[in-house]
Amino acid sequence: MTDIIKIKRALLSVSDKSGLIELGQALTNIGTEILSTGGSAQTLRGAGIPVIDVADHTGFPEMMDGRVKTLHPKIHGGFLALRDNPDHMTALRDHDIGEIDLVVINLYPFEATVKSGADFDTCIENIDIGGPAMVRSAAKNHGFVTIITDPSDYSVIIDEIKSKGGTSHSTRKKMAAIAYARTAAYDTAISQWYAVQNGDTFPERMTVSGIKVQECRYGENPHQDAAFYKNAELRLGIATATQHQGKELSYNNLNDTDAAFELVSELDTTIPAVAIIKHANPCGVAMGADAKTAYKQALKCDPVSAFGGIVALNCTLDAATAAEIVKVFTEVIIAPNVTAEAKAIIAEKKNLRLLTTGGTANPSLGAKMIKSVAGGFLVQNRDTGRVSLDDLKVVTKRQPSTRELKDLLFAFHVGKHVKSNAIVYVRDGMTVGIGAGQMNRRDSSRIAAIRAAEAAELAGESKSFAAGSVVASDAFFPFADGLMAAAEAGATAIIQPGGSMRDQDVIDAADAAGLAMVFTGMRHFRH
Repeated sequence: MTDIIKIKRALLSVSDKSGLIELGQALTNIGTEILSTGGSAQTLRGAGIPVIDVADHTGFPEMMDGRVKTLHPKIHGGFLALRDNPDHMTALRDHDIGEIDLVVINLYPFEATVKSGADFDTCIENIDIGGPAMVRSAAKNHGFVTIITDPSDYSVIIDEIKSKGGTSHSTRKKMAAIAYARTAAYDTAISQWYAVQNGDTFPERMTVSGIKVQECRYGENPHQDAAFYKNAELRLGIATATQHQGKELSYNNLNDTDAAFELVSELDTTIPAVAIIKHANPCGVAMGADAKTAYKQALKCDPVSAFGGIVALNCTLDAATAAEIVKVFTEVIIAPNVTAEAKAIIAEKKNLRLLTTGGTANPSLGAKMIKSVAGGFLVQNRDTGRVSLDDLKVVTKRQPSTRELKDLLFAFHVGKHVKSNAIVYVRDGMTVGIGAGQMNRRDSSRIAAIRAAEAAELAGESKSFAAGSVVASDAFFPFADGLMAAAEAGATAIIQPGGSMRDQDVIDAADAAGLAMVFTGMRHFRH
């Protein structure tokens, strides 16, 4: 196998014409014969680059509206022949098949067609057949043939043919791997689309694909490698955000920032809201008359844990709010938009990452969530479940007040984003205590109460912030102990899914303590 392969003949057939003329000119400069089709040939000819139509090369006309043009032995034989195999080379000569040394293919824009909302037949017509076949043929024979599927790689080929007179084996091997990943992702998009068309939520075979955004410095810990990939999901968030400043986001930054933005997107977007996240759990969430007020209220819940945290807003980051945030060491700020004045304030903190998304995520937009396990992965639909005032069932003698109902719904929405077992205390549109990730609900309730008392002490208050608060539980109370811990902390109303065998015992305990309690009928475990 020869390391450097000179490019005597190339086939260029692309849907994305960016960089095509520059590549064509570079090939022409070294005497390469160029085969092409359709719009690619027209673009090259328009730039004065000589081109031979594939139909002229094969001696067989394009037919069926272009469905059949490159599926021909003179094309695939030119790709697949092993140059060091005498029998293969004899077959080429016997059948007048010329070698093709470079193949440049962009597939029909199927993914973009689906995203545009095109009808079924249009999507079908944008499924490329000849393209993937050529890509796979050329990639298989990368010992002798160079395959390029991404315009961003044209410069690699141009540089090599200028400096070495051809392409190196290491480059051809790398491009082959990229090519197979591209056809795999293409087929994944098609199979996923077909599953949707057939109403098949969990098909017998499921594949996933992503495009690498960055390699992280490390994973959760320095000894773990990690990378960040984005998929084709039409959802505003961390994968679509613009980073305006600050050092590269780490694996943990990305995970926490996603959790923060998903939380604020869940809340009423007509009211400014702020969430502060630490280790994927909220340590403070609040709504307010403006972003600054919401931030200060969120910070008040747990100012100790907020140090080194992630701040997410569901509204534009303004100068007044930015000035408050930079008073506390913060890793990342993410918001739909930012004012020029706020950007200037943030810019003084060189390492503080600032991201904007252009809007909040749509909490009702369904998608798949994937978690790896040994030897496989679990897949579930995103938790898009929500409860409203009409969904609440009062189960106690005391009815909750209007204020309590408003806080109860807010607390339950926040609890959806807290690791189970989750307990959230809320008062006047702000969290005042959060208990997360405990093995039993009673301990989560007690931890949240401790947080509320400590926060009040730091604020110079004589009473715990939990006094007069409401409490949300992400799942039912299996016993009354967790509820009683909340009552002892000063909570006056409870929201929980209900559904325990001991529901009546818990209701009786609530009645005895003079609490109001509502059932939602929906739980929100978050493991």
